[in-house]
Amino acid sequence: MTEFVSEVKTILHSNADIYRVLSDMGKLNLVKDQIQSDKIEEFTFNRDSCSFRVNPIGEVKFDVVERQPNKLVKFKSENLPFDVFLWIQLVSKGEKDTKMRLIVRADLNSFLKPMISRPMKEALDKIADVLTQLPYDSI
Repeated sequence: MTEFVSEVKTILHSNADIYRVLSDMGKLNLVKDQIQSDKIEEFTFNRDSCSFRVNPIGEVKFDVVERQPNKLVKFKSENLPFDVFLWIQLVSKGEKDTKMRLIVRADLNSFLKPMISRPMKEALDKIADVLTQLPYDSI
């Protein structure tokens, strides 16, 4: 497995508010129009999954496979030619100070790895940036 790790991001909301939203992806429908991105588009969400189009990768769908209250949401991919696991890790540093890190583990063969690594890291960083901007306390 190849691992990609985002930068640690600070979100100025409680880990409980962030977890409440990210563990029920359907809540993101309320702010779908506020998500601005030049690389991620066509978002759809429901309680247990989300899908979006990432250029140049194409459509990606993630299903929630594990939830640890206020700490972790783990996803597994669909619609990709290889397995991808995504972890959203949350660590509370204060009442409205949460550190977030995204981790992707992908089962890339030696042929795909050089082609996918850069777009995968860029997509991961872009997703992390988008997640830091959401108004978790009003969703």
